Amino acid sequence: MENVLFWHRRDLRIDDNAGLFRALKSGGKVIPVFIFDETIISKLQSTDQRVIFIHQTIESLKAEYKNLGSDLHVYFGNPIDIIPSIAAKFKVKTIFTNRDYEPLALERDKAIFEQLTKLNIDFKGSKDHVIFEKNEVLKPDDKPYTIFTPYMRKWKEKLNAFYISSYPVEKYSQNLSDIQAENEIPSLQSMGFDGIQTVEFPAIKIAQNIIQNYHETRDIPSILGTTRLSLHLRFGTISIRKLAHVASETNEKFFNELIWRDFYQMIIFHFPYSGNDSFKKNYDQIVWRNDETQFKSWCEGKTGYPLVDAGMRELNATGFMHNRVRMLVASFLTKHLLIDWRWGASYFAEKLLDFELASNAGGWQWAAGCGCDAAPYFRVFSPDLQLEKFDKQLKYTKKWVPELGTDAYPKPIVDHKIARVLAVETYKKYLNGE
Repeated sequence: MENVLFWHRRDLRIDDNAGLFRALKSGGKVIPVFIFDETIISKLQSTDQRVIFIHQTIESLKAEYKNLGSDLHVYFGNPIDIIPSIAAKFKVKTIFTNRDYEPLALERDKAIFEQLTKLNIDFKGSKDHVIFEKNEVLKPDDKPYTIFTPYMRKWKEKLNAFYISSYPVEKYSQNLSDIQAENEIPSLQSMGFDGIQTVEFPAIKIAQNIIQNYHETRDIPSILGTTRLSLHLRFGTISIRKLAHVASETNEKFFNELIWRDFYQMIIFHFPYSGNDSFKKNYDQIVWRNDETQFKSWCEGKTGYPLVDAGMRELNATGFMHNRVRMLVASFLTKHLLIDWRWGASYFAEKLLDFELASNAGGWQWAAGCGCDAAPYFRVFSPDLQLEKFDKQLKYTKKWVPELGTDAYPKPIVDHKIARVLAVETYKKYLNGE
């Protein structure tokens, strides 16, 4: 039997893996591969916790393959160079992987596809990261949706048991290659990271009780009312199909959140510019204040608005921020401070364990008013009302802002009423009264 490669990327599991299943059924002996992409990780800080999470996950994944009599071959470098090189080394005619819809990933895959075509090697992608991709959910005129609610309705109309059924990878595990890796997993230090874990990674567990009560608990940051599975969805350590299957039978509100995830992946595929530019292009005419001192106060959680500060301090300490609070801090930065949403999106990209381009850009643009299906520009969250509504007892806020109520806590850096008027006037001025 000839060898085939399966390249793990944002699908760091064996269970219910669409591309791996397809590789195992292809008739060849499957050699699993993972590459620490230096073009990505060389831009990260040496303390980046996500790389530690990936490294630990790869160690576990390698052990799983070993238990199956196979091995995971792990490399460090540029995939554009490595993939053709190992394809030649193992004399493969086909490489399988799962698709990624981000602009840089598509550019990388195009470059690899062109190289492999010259070598007469097939490069086959599968859908694994989402339930519906690309053009699977379109408007009646075959154009992509840009408003969520009609997209969600069409998405649900199209859904049937097939789309959330698991791929029985274990049935074909005998088709894994027994070729053992020549090298150990590259150490974190050899790739430029200190390897010191400073945050706790959430467990891979579909908590049925949390999903059942999600509609009642999702907005309360002081309790564990959300699944904390976003990190695992980001890196594919959990199957979206398995989670969607549970959600579809348990809680519609939680299920709809998973559809939002598909929606943003579809948007980034059809509108790649939206990863860094406003979806509504006229919003890029806004002249932001971009006060660096105020931005620093926001980053450090020292704005004088308790719920905003609690969220930013939680992010800085743990790599996580509750979704309700994410909306507030994003609105505060873009509306109260009139700071470009890209500044906030970049800060989140650096700090969030679950950072993922499509959802991050989508969420920030929703808050700033410039995204598809965004909150209107004149909607400005009141930090005090949000605190009153979602953390009235200050359980969450006091945890992260223990000096609240003392002279050590800073005064508000802006006045809410004045900032709201200025925000609405500024947006109106540059958007010609939209």
